[in-house]
Amino acid sequence: MTSVVRDVLSLARRIAREAGAIQRERFETGLQVETKSSSIDLVTEVDRACEKLIVSAIERERPGDGVLAEEGHGREAPGSEWRWVIDPLDGTTNFAHGYPRFCVSIGVERDGVREVGVVYDPLLDELYHAVRGGGAWLGERRLAVSSRDQLGRALVATGFAYDVHRSSHDNAACFARMLKAARGIRRDGSAALDLCYVAAGRLDAYWEHKLHAWDIAAGALIVEEAGGRVTAVDGGPLPADGSSVVATNGLLHEPVMERIRGT
Repeated sequence: MTSVVRDVLSLARRIAREAGAIQRERFETGLQVETKSSSIDLVTEVDRACEKLIVSAIERERPGDGVLAEEGHGREAPGSEWRWVIDPLDGTTNFAHGYPRFCVSIGVERDGVREVGVVYDPLLDELYHAVRGGGAWLGERRLAVSSRDQLGRALVATGFAYDVHRSSHDNAACFARMLKAARGIRRDGSAALDLCYVAAGRLDAYWEHKLHAWDIAAGALIVEEAGGRVTAVDGGPLPADGSSVVATNGLLHEPVMERIRGT
């Protein structure tokens, strides 16, 4: 690992913990909850406070880097080698309802390629990280995806987009097919943590439609560095905008894809 990458990772880990501390302090307290694209697409003052903390630290310590952040505090940096892709509070609906399943997600790209990923669960105090070519880690434990090769013995996760109430492309048919095929299926409301759970072998596969770059920027790299496979839902390369994702232990990728396609 070069000194530059080490510094980027160190900063990402530190600010993820600092933002997580805000979430931990404000969890199950009075919140100001607003909506964005739909009635189920929520944002709170905690999302904004966490994003401000993260972006301010990057601006202070790495002023030449680009930043893409969910709540709009990012900045373009044409020609910059590095870009930070931030979800300051992944799982806002959970957070707003007092459901203990949310995290900070920070991905860092180098010349458009995912280079560093950090995901922090503040309630469990679990910090996941990966550096391209350096493996995936939960604290001091190196992660590896599961070795299950039968979908009928697999635990799988998914999610539903914010337009689920009005769109016919709602993931319901895929969910029904997977429900009949897998050992169990979960829908827990945090894409970043679902990806980390695939990397840790807690889940065997995860898929979702209509995500964004900040949802998958860190978690996708963590899965890949743990030995898993990550693609778009059509089996092609993972899109940069995060619009669809299938992440598996690799052994189950084709069976999962078959269920998603309905073949």
